[in-house]
Amino acid sequence: TITEIFPNAGPVKTKIIGKVTDESEGQATRVSEYMNYLITEEITEYRSETEKMLFNLPLAGSAFRKVYWDPNMGRPCSMFVPAEDLIVSYGAPSLEMAERVTHVMKKSQNDVRKLQVSGFYSDIELTKGLPDDGQIQEKYDELTGDTPSYDTDSRHTIYEMHVDWDIKGFEDLGEDGEPTGIAVPYVITVVRGSSKVLSIRRNWLEEDPLKRKREHFVHYEYLPGMGFYGFGLIHLIGGIAKSATSLLRQLVDAGTLANLPGGLKARGLRIKGDDTPIMP
Repeated sequence: TITEIFPNAGPVKTKIIGKVTDESEGQATRVSEYMNYLITEEITEYRSETEKMLFNLPLAGSAFRKVYWDPNMGRPCSMFVPAEDLIVSYGAPSLEMAERVTHVMKKSQNDVRKLQVSGFYSDIELTKGLPDDGQIQEKYDELTGDTPSYDTDSRHTIYEMHVDWDIKGFEDLGEDGEPTGIAVPYVITVVRGSSKVLSIRRNWLEEDPLKRKREHFVHYEYLPGMGFYGFGLIHLIGGIAKSATSLLRQLVDAGTLANLPGGLKARGLRIKGDDTPIMP
């Protein structure tokens, strides 16, 4: 799949809507050339993160891509977000319709400090971070052979919530200038444990009168599921895999017992049907 969607020249193609002119064709060429340069040369993690996403997608059923501006790097970033690190409000049919989308991030003390000094996060004192000991992380550590270092691991778990909220003093105003009580989109970042607020940012374009939410995430589904998340191979063949494992264990046990030698020695012992193997 990666060779199809990411050729050597770059993945970006353009489509001209409306009448095709020399000016529009030239503009389309410049856009595609610049975007391909950006993705292949500047956003160096784009291909590797896409490969991670494509590998994870058929297993989990859902995978996400986050596209955002990184103030530390001074460029756009495109990162793979696994399904367990993206939490949506219950009953949400899609990312566009969800009233709350929370990205669970792990950031080191130094990364948080860089964002605080740059003004992206508020300069507040944070307690020492602790490793995430969830069941999913424990399984990942078992597969990769990683072990958390409790002495040196100072990562903070940060919740970046893309949420509709009605903030006092910044209410949505109607034509009469009175607050309407309508919640508008914000990006609110808090620290797990202490619940300290690191930042509150407007998540709509200032010139947009409808105050529509800006989307930072892309949802990829392997197969459509019953709700928000898609179905993957683990959901489809999970029961078959358990049955196959049980059958395989029974066959191994039966073979082991059939080949296990059993018998006895006694002088002058006569046994009727002495060609029958003695079971253990």
